[in-house]
Amino acid sequence: MTCPTGTGKSEPTITVAIVAYQSGPTLDRCLAGLAAQTFTDFEILLVDNASTDGAPQRAAAANPAIRLISPGDNLGFAAGNNLAAREARGRWLALLNPDAYPRADWLENMVSAADRYPHIHSFTSRQLMAENPSLLDGLGDVMSGVGVPYRGGYSRPDPGDLPTGEVFSPCGAAMLIDRSLFLAMGGFDESFFCYCEDVDLGYRLRLRNEATLVVPDAVVLHEGSVSSGGPRSEFAVFHGTRNRLWLLIKNTPLLLTPIVLPLHFLVVAIIMTRKFGRLQARVTIRALLAALSNLGPVLISRRKVQKARTASTWAIASAMTWNLNDVRRARTVIRKPKAPRSAGA
Repeated sequence: MTCPTGTGKSEPTITVAIVAYQSGPTLDRCLAGLAAQTFTDFEILLVDNASTDGAPQRAAAANPAIRLISPGDNLGFAAGNNLAAREARGRWLALLNPDAYPRADWLENMVSAADRYPHIHSFTSRQLMAENPSLLDGLGDVMSGVGVPYRGGYSRPDPGDLPTGEVFSPCGAAMLIDRSLFLAMGGFDESFFCYCEDVDLGYRLRLRNEATLVVPDAVVLHEGSVSSGGPRSEFAVFHGTRNRLWLLIKNTPLLLTPIVLPLHFLVVAIIMTRKFGRLQARVTIRALLAALSNLGPVLISRRKVQKARTASTWAIASAMTWNLNDVRRARTVIRKPKAPRSAGA
């Protein structure tokens, strides 16, 4: 059911998809943020990934505007959002984590950006840390030439006023994408389960000359990794390490592969010499072995992805950062939006 808009439309402009798994401590606050939105032409799809805390059921019972989807199993973040996209009715698909709390004008500012940039079909938010909103949780995702993606500006002071700009890929915690494009791209890669599936999608969009813009005035407060035990949990380290390698093998243009992959393995080796890396070395090695032992489907995906590529190798390389200090300091990388290709860009 759509939220009340008074427009008389049978289909909403936006479908907000929330994939919940043991999200009881945060889901109510997330939904309260949606209830306060100044833009109201949206529906809410809540996918319950076999939670045992009853939070999705309680939320749906309390709010008839929520459509609850219960697949009966934990599909993961990737497949859960793909399911929501197939069930959605909105022209746009807004993905929102249950531990992300949107400010009242979040959707209004996303829609405004989409109106200003009609040739862009993917947008991402300014994410602030819920526990300390003076710090960034991210301004879009950055891809480095060493094959390590990261959230731009993570844990760094919020710089304040910023123009709308182009980033490498959206962060799946709070993003807006043309639903038909999302479906045409095959959505998220479900083999990833969770972690890096948003960067993989953003990379595939880039390979097709589809840009992503960060909308700095579309703000959410984000806790991050609440249901998976935190960013340094064994679950997060395993899936992050495995999926990073998969997304590189799938998406890296042939001419960049002999540069990016060796650098990636070198960086992973260096990380494992540090304190946290040493503690998680066994999990990291297990993840790399899991990635390498399941390359068959990844290579099949690579052939499909590269066949559909329209962007040049130079365009992809230029969208990355090759500055190691950017990676070390999690610097934001935001570029001026390009004009529509038809305008001679």
